[in-house]
Amino acid sequence: MKDPVVDVTFPHRWKAEILPSRPLILPQHHFVYPLYAEEVERGALEVLIRPSSPGHAANRVDGLKGHDFSRANNDQQSAGASAPEGSLPAHTTERSPSAQEFLATCALGFRDPAVPTGLWSAPDPDEICAVAGGYAYLIDTAHPTRFTMIVFRPVLEVRPLLEQGLLLFVGHHALLAWGADGRAWQSEKLSDEGLTITGVRDGKLHGQGWNMLTDKETPFTLDLITGLPR
Repeated sequence: MKDPVVDVTFPHRWKAEILPSRPLILPQHHFVYPLYAEEVERGALEVLIRPSSPGHAANRVDGLKGHDFSRANNDQQSAGASAPEGSLPAHTTERSPSAQEFLATCALGFRDPAVPTGLWSAPDPDEICAVAGGYAYLIDTAHPTRFTMIVFRPVLEVRPLLEQGLLLFVGHHALLAWGADGRAWQSEKLSDEGLTITGVRDGKLHGQGWNMLTDKETPFTLDLITGLPR
């Protein structure tokens, strides 16, 4: 795998560190993503996440290269559910008691260097996007049992669009946009194998996809609000 990416384009209320190995003594709070992962120890991405406490704003990420890790501790409480750095105002809503430092063990997708691994801030400042070998997880750091695994397996690229408030996931055949309230849209099939984003202009996303019948790259344009062709 390539070295992990750390992208904090969106302001956020957490700190996170990619660990080089699993701690010998696990933190009190440990969550595995997804819940029922097979062979989760096989190159899993181990991330120590510190949600900001009420009355404080966090806006820094420490990124370190990850390696293979020892067998996962199955005694965990995870449950599935489907710009520049800048500080944020203190969170005004009451946080869950689980909003404490926790270890996130994210199951590895692929070892292929063509797929991403790393951490991204998200449009929701309490969410973190962790990607392990193309498997992407959106985790609510204030309530770590709440997470979504992106349907593309693998995700080939993660691209933040700060102006539009979207985190864009590129798959082999389509695009998926994630906003502050969750999934904003998923495009129709745009390619038979592989997508290229060529630009974002005037609220539209421009790209190219490969057409198997013509053996040519075919351009497309999507509305960034709806994900529909323009």
